[in-house]
Amino acid sequence: MAGVLKPGIKNIIFDLGDVIIPIDLRAPIRNFASLSGMSEEAVESLWKEHGLTMHYETGLIDDAGFRQHVRDLLKNDSWADEVIDTAWNTVLLDLPVERVDRIRELHGKYRLFLLSNTSAIHIQGVNKIFMALGQPSLEELFERVYYSYEVKMAKPSPEIYRHVLTTSGLVAEETLFLDDNPHNIRSAAELGIHAVQVQPPLSILDYLRDESTNEDIPHSS
Repeated sequence: MAGVLKPGIKNIIFDLGDVIIPIDLRAPIRNFASLSGMSEEAVESLWKEHGLTMHYETGLIDDAGFRQHVRDLLKNDSWADEVIDTAWNTVLLDLPVERVDRIRELHGKYRLFLLSNTSAIHIQGVNKIFMALGQPSLEELFERVYYSYEVKMAKPSPEIYRHVLTTSGLVAEETLFLDDNPHNIRSAAELGIHAVQVQPPLSILDYLRDESTNEDIPHSS
């Protein structure tokens, strides 16, 4: 496939889940179902009905509020914070260290940023995984990190992309954005960002090939 590092690209914005670290979005549902004795369908229905993930990932509730909402919805006041955090972080799978190595190789050649719909508990979990493998934290790996729960906006809202461009002084046409979600890609592309969907089994190792390639960037439609 064509590489995406082309002349004119000065900045790269990375998504986190399934771009840098693989994730299993169903794992927390399975684990909370097991802990509560409810079915996965019942847990998922409660999550969606109360917008729990969206509220947490856009900073409408904090860590303590999220944990208490989980206890209330799943009717178990005895769960310690660690029990909830561990179940919530089962979304995170093993880190392919070679992806981090590739990002580190790009330092000095491009300005590197992270933009993720995420929560504080997940970020703490990711950084623990990174550090256990001798890797820098996300905050050390990138010039600047943008977490939805901190900026109180989430992809695919155009406002979050404008926020990143404005606060970091980026030109859309000089910026490459890598994300696994087609809705996020479409929204970024509409602002003139070179938005590329990372689609398994390919990874950023396939997309971020040597910039000397002469093939065209695979723009999203």
